Amino acid sequence: MESTLERAMYASRWILAPIYFGLSLVLLALAIKFFQEVFHVLPSVFSIPESDLILLVLTLIDIALVGGLLVMVMFSGYENFVSKLDIGTDEKLSWLGKVDTTSLKNKVAASIVAISSIHLLKVFMNVEKINNDKILWYVLIHLTFVASAFAMGWLDHMTRKKEPV
Repeated sequence: MESTLERAMYASRWILAPIYFGLSLVLLALAIKFFQEVFHVLPSVFSIPESDLILLVLTLIDIALVGGLLVMVMFSGYENFVSKLDIGTDEKLSWLGKVDTTSLKNKVAASIVAISSIHLLKVFMNVEKINNDKILWYVLIHLTFVASAFAMGWLDHMTRKKEPV
């Protein structure tokens, strides 16, 4: 009975596989949105104000960062929780198999801070159009992300120091 239950629990990790595949569909949606923005701006690139172009570029960078975060979570999560990826070594990304759950958590936190930084920069570029209360909230939320990422990294550092090597 115990053995059957343990095998069933172990096999249940495969429930995560469609979720990770679903993230690849979200990645496709991000790519479509990225190119929609690029094709939208190309006809007016010579007449668009520089500040609007910079805001668009920041949006595109934001989409790229979120896409990279998705890829990292998809592949690392799959390898950590479901199964090793069986792909040729020629095309395998160098970091695959080396990102454990703790480092994945820290990378996700760092990515969220980077994405939040870009959003905050976009807010600052439009500062005349946004009221001060909203700007204060944006800054506080960003600082919360920064503090959380720092705390997670610090806690990880402290726990790794105490583990025997």
